[in-house]
Amino acid sequence: MHSNPTFPFPEWVALVIAYGIPFAMLVIFGALGAWSERRHYASIRAREAATARLPAVNLKSWDGGRPVADAWLVTASVVISIDYLKRFLAGWRKIFGGPVRSYETLLDRARREALLRLKEQCPEADLIANLRFDTASIATARGRRQGVAGVEVVASGTAIRYAAAGAAAGR
Repeated sequence: MHSNPTFPFPEWVALVIAYGIPFAMLVIFGALGAWSERRHYASIRAREAATARLPAVNLKSWDGGRPVADAWLVTASVVISIDYLKRFLAGWRKIFGGPVRSYETLLDRARREALLRLKEQCPEADLIANLRFDTASIATARGRRQGVAGVEVVASGTAIRYAAAGAAAGR
């Protein structure tokens, strides 16, 4: 081992600092991201069960024979970021090619969360028709490095409340 007056520790310490700390941070942030994602999925599943009675369809109308009492536009958006480990793995996929599964779960969570927020805005509706999703990636630009930092999903549709059966008969 050579002694370096500017770095008074053995060379292996420099290697641990140079490679071990970034690797440890990648593992730690990846574990925290996975934990956060599991918690979010648990929340999504519970909220989906609570809003299951409100259908959301991409058709312009669901039941054209029933009189509509009220209809209004509803929109909801969500921005979800990607964790460092998934960003790192996606970078490897850019080199070798293939599906980027880490982004698939990101989009799945974003779409499901946006739909839940949409349904939570109109609990009195009987149906959300003409459901649409718009997606935009949020990129970071630090120097020359660019990559997806997160995704925004906007859900929109028409909330429909049908007239009561007795009100339809009275017409």
